[in-house]
Amino acid sequence: MTAMLPPIETLGLVGTGAMGRGIAQIAAQAGLTVKLYDTNRAAVDAALTALRDTLDKLAAKGKIDTAQADATMARFKACDALADLADCQLVIEAIVEKLDVKRELFRQLEAIVPGDCILASNTSSLSITAIAAGCDKPSRVAGYHFFNPVPLMKVVEVIDGLRTAPAVGDALLALGRRMGHTAVRCKDMPGFIVNHAGRGLNTEGLRVASEGIASFADIDRILREQAGFRLGTFELLDLTALDVSHPVMESIYHQFYEEARYRPSPITAVRHAGGLLGRKVGEGFYRYVDGKPQVEPEAPAPTTLPASVWVSRADTRGFAAVVELLGATGVTIEDGGTPSAQALIVVTPLGLDATTCAVEQQLDPTRTVAIDTLLPLAGARRHTVMTTPVTLPEFRDAAHALFAQGGTPVTVIHDSAGFVAQRVIAAIVNIGADIAQQRIASPQDIDLAVTLGLGYAKGPLAMGDAVGARQLLTVLRNLQAFYGDQRYRPSPWLTRRAQLGVSLLTDEQ
Repeated sequence: MTAMLPPIETLGLVGTGAMGRGIAQIAAQAGLTVKLYDTNRAAVDAALTALRDTLDKLAAKGKIDTAQADATMARFKACDALADLADCQLVIEAIVEKLDVKRELFRQLEAIVPGDCILASNTSSLSITAIAAGCDKPSRVAGYHFFNPVPLMKVVEVIDGLRTAPAVGDALLALGRRMGHTAVRCKDMPGFIVNHAGRGLNTEGLRVASEGIASFADIDRILREQAGFRLGTFELLDLTALDVSHPVMESIYHQFYEEARYRPSPITAVRHAGGLLGRKVGEGFYRYVDGKPQVEPEAPAPTTLPASVWVSRADTRGFAAVVELLGATGVTIEDGGTPSAQALIVVTPLGLDATTCAVEQQLDPTRTVAIDTLLPLAGARRHTVMTTPVTLPEFRDAAHALFAQGGTPVTVIHDSAGFVAQRVIAAIVNIGADIAQQRIASPQDIDLAVTLGLGYAKGPLAMGDAVGARQLLTVLRNLQAFYGDQRYRPSPWLTRRAQLGVSLLTDEQ
């Protein structure tokens, strides 16, 4: 294909379901002529009715005027046959996720459309290279992955297959921006950017639950209120539904040849098989009434404070954070090298559990608790405390009461190397770093795609910078040593930038 393609003015859409309608809407609103085709003509008519209704609602809300709504509707052209797409400069398919069906469609389109017409797939899970392999001109085939609902999810992934001409991706990037979306570019790899980067929150949250460390609700509370995610693992899985998310987890795991970082969980397999799919069926990890999750309220925090507290100095950063937090409580903080016989013992591990800290530091495990200090304690919306298997209830409750001073909720969990937030944040950042290491996308595009596609406050690389790459490297190394599991091995991208003390967004020179 030529080094530069002309601006795209005529777009063909094959498949008029939710995704096809959304793409059609933003394209027509951007001034393109949009030709709609579906194997079922009634589906095209239904799409046009739905689009008319959507545009009328936008006009009623004052987001567009009536003339704009009418002009947009006039740009839609219903098609009765694939041959009606003969003058398109771009055809996007948004049909069933089956490789053979998409290949056959593109084979048919090649005999109809001009030689420089781009053929794009909105696939979320199939290889663009594999789809293009069935075409005579694979250089014109690319991925163009939008997210549902398309008008609101302002990001689109442009995916280059192995044979995609650079000009094709350039044209799709330009069109994405014209349609009001942030367009990011990536290589053809399983999950592209967003579905690839999204593995950490779900798979590690499930791993924590599988170890019996905390309940689904407590894990979600920690991730939402302490770690700052909009939704916790199980709230998100209920929203997306297991009939969608579990097959994706399995697919990406197998496409990466059983890469340990993406290992699915039997928890979702069992629930998927049992039909506990999530919010849309009224029951998943939570039960729903009128669309609202039914969650038992947390029990009130204990009120009896410890007689005194001894804080380990093994991690100087954590020690300083705990001492500062407790300074206003009036509780006696012991300053000796060893705790007194009645003191509550507090440790602040990164990637280790309370038991390991107690044993290695020769502390009494029956009085030892750990608090997560990876994120700032001051101003936190929630604290996480964990016990050893033998921590006495009176010391557990005293720690709960202590860290709940000032009204901050506290979640007490069973012993876990890396707590909850540490493990999940480290997994997210590590996977994001490895996407950069594999040159699947630029560091900037990785973070843009994730913030817009997953709704995280920061992309994985900026998240790592904010939390501290060196601290996360420590978390991962300790997790790998504790579990002996390759899922926790640090990405070279993260390791090198942590060692150099530079941003994880630092690209190669």
